[in-house]
Amino acid sequence: MTTSTLILLIAAVAAIAIAVVMYYQRNKTQKLKAKFPEYDRLVDKEGSPRRAEAVLGSRQKRVEKLDIRPLSRGECDRFATHWTAAQGNFIDDPRRAVAQADRLVHEALQARGYPMSDFEQQAADISVEHPRVVEDYRAAHEIAVRDGYGQANTEDLRLAMRHYRNLFEHVLDETVEHLAEVRRA
Repeated sequence: MTTSTLILLIAAVAAIAIAVVMYYQRNKTQKLKAKFPEYDRLVDKEGSPRRAEAVLGSRQKRVEKLDIRPLSRGECDRFATHWTAAQGNFIDDPRRAVAQADRLVHEALQARGYPMSDFEQQAADISVEHPRVVEDYRAAHEIAVRDGYGQANTEDLRLAMRHYRNLFEHVLDETVEHLAEVRRA
């Protein structure tokens, strides 16, 4: 074998290896984008796709170690009853209803086995099992925080309730009995 043949062979093997790595990386990225709607937001936050993908991978590993369980029928019924009451309070006291909704989501997540530390960690953990509704959680929480500073109006609070409801239904893994939508006065 000549030196030029050996160099061409090494170059060909290297090119094939690079193509395989690029294919694997692109496939991994496509899967993560499909699973996590917040992928692009996380890329912006982390500054690169590689770091964002590392964060998503660590989230998945963390949640795999958790003892997440479905709620019992009795727990679902109890949470659904409390949700219906919170939603019914919206007409008379929207701020209280949003606070109740936030607390109920927190309690339901805790009952399922999610560790309840700071909000960002909660949202990260939820994104693994409920990736389609984590943005609802972020939006509702942001409105609840603004409301704490007196910066949310009734329409904002109505949106927060809708976001919490969507998350709540996914956390319970069932649809809560629908009530007539509350309209602004």
